[in-house]
This record gives sequence, structure tokens and C-alpha cells, in this order.
Amino acid sequence: MIRPSAARSHVDTFTAYLKERLPHHRIDTLRRVAEVLFGLIQAESTLHRKIALHIDREASQASITRMVARTFHETRLTPQDVQDVLLPLLPAGKLTFVLDRTNWKLGAADLNLLVLGVALGGVVLPLNWKVLPHGGSSEMRARMFLVGQLLKRLPARRWAVLIADREFVGQEWFTFLRQQGLKRCIRIRESTLLDESPARDHFQDLQPGEIRGVFDGAWVYGSWMQVVATLSPQGERVLVASDLSLWDTLSTYRLRWGIECTFAAMKTRGLNLEQTHMTQPDRLSRLFGFLSLALAWMVRIGTWRAEQHNIPRKKHGRPAMSRARYGCEALGRALRWGKSSFQTYLALFKAPFPAPGRQNPQLVRY
Repeated sequence: MIRPSAARSHVDTFTAYLKERLPHHRIDTLRRVAEVLFGLIQAESTLHRKIALHIDREASQASITRMVARTFHETRLTPQDVQDVLLPLLPAGKLTFVLDRTNWKLGAADLNLLVLGVALGGVVLPLNWKVLPHGGSSEMRARMFLVGQLLKRLPARRWAVLIADREFVGQEWFTFLRQQGLKRCIRIRESTLLDESPARDHFQDLQPGEIRGVFDGAWVYGSWMQVVATLSPQGERVLVASDLSLWDTLSTYRLRWGIECTFAAMKTRGLNLEQTHMTQPDRLSRLFGFLSLALAWMVRIGTWRAEQHNIPRKKHGRPAMSRARYGCEALGRALRWGKSSFQTYLALFKAPFPAPGRQNPQLVRY
């Protein structure tokens, strides 16, 4: 039996928590944020009308849908606000950060997001992002802006390493990261010059399963770095430049897969970011903030549930679902039916993730 009073009470409880973290926002604004966030998680959709179906108000469906639209259009929910809510989830000590980009099309419009986050719970939790004004690769200044902003909240001593794909290269960028005191683990292109010769020339006879490094490092984009190479399962050379040891470079770079899991959980295999009809950068940025809050909560619950009861496995041995999905199912039921387990899930949203060394790695496709 549905218990509307309990469901509304959960909204009130979560609103009060948001007020603790975001005291500069009005309480009525935060209540709308809570309602829309709860609706988004239950609907697993970014369409206003579908979110509205899960909001319990004494109003017409059309009126609730307009409220959802106003929340995305007008609420000043910034990446810094999301950081205020999510930073208590980060465990103590050094953390691994990942930078990447996701894009999709809506009609003729190219929608493009540059995302910087922290690797936890098998995904990368977004902490800072920027909507790019084009469909191509990211601009150098945009990357520097995101990293510089986050360094104000999490100083360099908290950064174990920054991981990025081969799109994120260049001497100015590499120099910037070094000057900020950040260790780098970045895939480079085969055409990248190592000591004045293309990287591919150093690894021409690389064999499947072989891991090889450049002896004593190499000069890469104005920095002396370790360069490690291997072959992907598809036979493609993977070349990674880093400030880490040869043995740590590839194992660290593999953590970049977590951001692909993040984008999968936020897009068509999860909360359906691509369904949105919003294209204005400020509105799209707010929507991404809501999704970042939802993802962090889902993964925090999923990580805890996986410690209590292992995620079922398929015949091939991999988990049947991700931690995000495992958490979303439990949180969605608690929100929809006003269950008392909500209080446990809210307490988890206030508590740090287990330290990365304690987590059991899971290879799972969404």
C-alpha cells in the first residue's frame, strides 16, 4: 500500500539535509530540488513529464510538470553546490581523479560535456563539469578551469593522480598539471614525439600481452615521464605517459574505465540524460548536477548493499548489474513506497565511501 504521508516526510527530511549543506539556498527552492531529484531517480528519465508522475503534490499533472521545468530552468544549482553535498562522501587520504568528455546529438544540436570526477565505487563521481559550446574535443582552457576550480576545494595533496585519455594532451596542459603539483597518467597518441621520434617507433614489435616501457623514461610534451605500452584486446597499441612507476602506470590507467560506467549509468542504460530536450548550457549544467547527486547516492547505497549481500552473478561470472543499478533499485523502492529504509539510505549519503583499497573491483557492463 502506498503511503503518501511517509513519502512526503522523506522529501521533508532530505530537504532539511540539503539546507544543512546549502544554507545559502531558500528552503522552498531546496524542497523543489528534493522532489525533482526523487522523481528523477524513480522515473529513471530526464523528461519533465515522466519526473512529474512521481511527485506527490495537490496539483494537476500539468502544473507539476511546469514546476519540474522551472526547477531546471531557474534553480541556481551550481557544480560548487553539488560539491558541497558530495565532498562528505569522499574517504580520507589521496584520491584518483579522471577527466573525460561525453557528447550526444539532439536533432542538429551537438551536446558536449567535459567532466572531472573522483574514482569511487567502480564509477567516477562527477565533481566539476562544463558544457562545451561545440561538438568537438575540449579546449585547453576549459580543462585548466575545471582542475583549477576543484583544486580550491581539494588541494593537490589529496590528488594521487589525474587520469585522462589521448584527447587530453599538449605541452601547455602537461606543464600546467606539473606546476599544480599533480601526478599525471594520460594516454598519448602513437604520433606523439618521444625524444624527437614518434611513439609508435619505440614499440613496433609489441606482442599481445606484453607490457613494455621506455628505459629511464622519455621527454613527452615538455616533461620527463615514464611511457608504458601494451596491446588492447583488439590489437591496438595503448601508450600511456605518467609520473608513476612502470608497474603502476597501466593498472592506474585502467581506472579510467570508471568514467565510462558513469556515462552509461547517466545515459541510456541508466537515468537517460540523452532523453532531455534541454540544450541551453546553463540548464543542461543544472540537469547534470541533479544526475551527479543521484548517481553518487545510488552508488553509495549499491556499494553498501554489495558488502551486505553480493550482487548476483551471471553464468560468465560477472555481476548481473552494476553498483549503481543495485543501489537505484533499493533507493527507488524506498522513495516510491515511503519505506523506513530511506533513513538508512540517507545516512549512507552522509557517510564516506570505503577507502579505495577496501573496494573489490568489479568488471561489469551496464
